[in-house]
Amino acid sequence: MLMKKRIAAMLLAAAVVVGCVFSGCNFGNDKNNKDQKATNDTADKLSIVTTIFPQYDFARQVAGDKADITMLLGPGEESHTYEPTPQDIIEIQNADIFIYVGGESETWVDGILDSFDSSNLEVINMMNIVDVVEEEIVEGMEHDEEEHEENIVVETVDTADRAEEGEYDEHVWTSIDNAQIITQAIADALCEKDEVNTAYYRGNCEKYLAELSNLKKEFNRIVKNAQRKTVVFGDRFPMRYFTDEFGLEYYAAFPGCSEQSEPSAGTVAFLIEKIKEENIPAVFYLELSNQKIAKTISESTGAKTLLFNSCHNVTMEQFLDGVTYIDLMNENAKALQKALN
Repeated sequence: MLMKKRIAAMLLAAAVVVGCVFSGCNFGNDKNNKDQKATNDTADKLSIVTTIFPQYDFARQVAGDKADITMLLGPGEESHTYEPTPQDIIEIQNADIFIYVGGESETWVDGILDSFDSSNLEVINMMNIVDVVEEEIVEGMEHDEEEHEENIVVETVDTADRAEEGEYDEHVWTSIDNAQIITQAIADALCEKDEVNTAYYRGNCEKYLAELSNLKKEFNRIVKNAQRKTVVFGDRFPMRYFTDEFGLEYYAAFPGCSEQSEPSAGTVAFLIEKIKEENIPAVFYLELSNQKIAKTISESTGAKTLLFNSCHNVTMEQFLDGVTYIDLMNENAKALQKALN
């Protein structure tokens, strides 16, 4: 992991240099940034840049047609292996608002923000505005021995006291409460940058927060009336904030940010036994997954394989169709209904 971080740092440094050449300007020269924006046909709109899908969707729900919104992670791509391109760096440099997750998979952001004058850039680090929890290793789960110890203590951490974001679970958007907090922060940033359209942003924000509240009510209804409270993921597990929010127990092959893709025979056997013991009718897999583990478990137990969206990204077809976070979470609600009964 240390070697990977060093390599990533070297790639980032090279990208920053190339980005300067491509942009034809100094990252610290704000006047050049503004001059470049003025040449765009959409110079009257705010520019919002996001790293991955959740905050991209939250931003478009609030900003509507008043902003141009860019998602750096391409549809269908894996967020944990993303590396910024020179064009991505230029996009961030020229943005009015930049929204990223934080955490180990986005350590490259700090280097980019330090490379130019970002005093006029409104930056939202999602992990800095919600309560975060340490990534959890539960019974039967595979984990990287270099990064985790047995019996990790899990606790809610005050954001002001955290020493290193990479130690914590990054998938904060899977909590609907967190999605509301992030959405409100985006609305506040938009109002600060564009006071003329404050009423528009506030109205959109209130409407979207209400939709998220209704979504949470539906999940609460499903869990309250369910026959069981345990789910099994034959995949990574980026849903810690979600299961905490709704009081669910879980078993999974890997923690959320694991780089591993092949579990041990012992892990697979453990998950198979759990499904048999508790008569669990379904095993979940994630979006963009090869479904290999879930299918193996299904073949051995008869449990159905069901998609559960972590919402970290969408396919190109979904992106072009305008699929939203709420669309994906509504699909999750249907899947959860089946898995808990």
